Amino acid sequence: MSDDASPTPDDSKLTRTKESWAREGRFLTGRVVRPEAERLPPGQHLVRNWPVLDLGLTPGVPTERWRLDVKGAVERPQSWDFATFRAQKQTSETTDIHCVTTWSRYDNRWDGLSTRDFLDIVQPRADAAFVILSSYDGYTTNLALEDFAAENAIIAHSWEGEPLTREHGGPIRLVVPHLYFWKSAKWLREIEFRTRDQPGFWEVRGYHNRGDPFAEERYSD
Repeated sequence: MSDDASPTPDDSKLTRTKESWAREGRFLTGRVVRPEAERLPPGQHLVRNWPVLDLGLTPGVPTERWRLDVKGAVERPQSWDFATFRAQKQTSETTDIHCVTTWSRYDNRWDGLSTRDFLDIVQPRADAAFVILSSYDGYTTNLALEDFAAENAIIAHSWEGEPLTREHGGPIRLVVPHLYFWKSAKWLREIEFRTRDQPGFWEVRGYHNRGDPFAEERYSD
């Protein structure tokens, strides 16, 4: 497998299956829950393992070749190698995972750079409102800036005290725990700040533009 970015497969079995789920409204329950009172979002079930989901590509990106480029509507664009990333202020977060394929996993410990500390470094411009994430497999997803800046969101290099494995998005992935996990891009390669939104891979294939699991925002209207 090449270490370089590869185009995300548009016609993989998983892509076709998940597109059909969006058309059918699969897994929707219509239940209303309150995250401050109920920990498990509607339509979810708990797992103890960590299921692996990808689009058929699992890029191998050695830490010595990994780079993160930060561009767009920021005052201080960045281009970091792995050592530079690790030299930034490090933090730990313990959060839940909620995947749109209906599984949830509680109490995952992440180590990395909090997105709030990251924003202090890159200094988004006053007109920046969205973040576009690009991955080494060609995957993209979009976030509103306020979701990217959530209190426990983290750009992670480790899970449960060990470096992130290749299948789970290592060496670096985003974790935005209050949204469905497709928003937490694996194999992170680029973060672009924008004044206008640009839906990503799943968002143009019938999935909700935001993806709040407690509001059951699985699919677009």
